[in-house]
Amino acid sequence: MRRFVSAVLLTIAVLTFAFGRPALAGNAANGAKIFSANCSACHMGGNNVIMANKNLKKDALKKYGMNSLEAIKTQVTNGKNAMPSFRGRLNAQQIEDVATYVLSQAEKGW
Repeated sequence: MRRFVSAVLLTIAVLTFAFGRPALAGNAANGAKIFSANCSACHMGGNNVIMANKNLKKDALKKYGMNSLEAIKTQVTNGKNAMPSFRGRLNAQQIEDVATYVLSQAEKGW
C-alpha cells in the first residue's frame, strides 16, 4: 500500500511539472523597457487612456480575447482602432518581449 501511495504521488508530481503552465517566450525585463518607451503614454500601469474599459488588466485581457502571447503580438504588430501598428518601430523579438511583459504584469495585477 505504501508503494502504491508513493507511486501515485510521484505520478502527480511528474505530471504537474511536465504539463504545468508553459514559460513565457519573451524577456519580460526587456519588454518593460520597450513598454516604457513605446506604450506607457497610453497604458501606464496597465490602464488605457483612450478606451478605459479596454485596459491591460487580466480580466479585460480575457474579456476581449487578448490573454495570450499571440493575441497581444498581433495587436502590437498590426494595431487596431486607436492603437497604432508597431510593425515598423519594433522588431519581432521586441514585440514578443512586450507581450511577455504585458501578460506577466497582468498576472501580477499591475
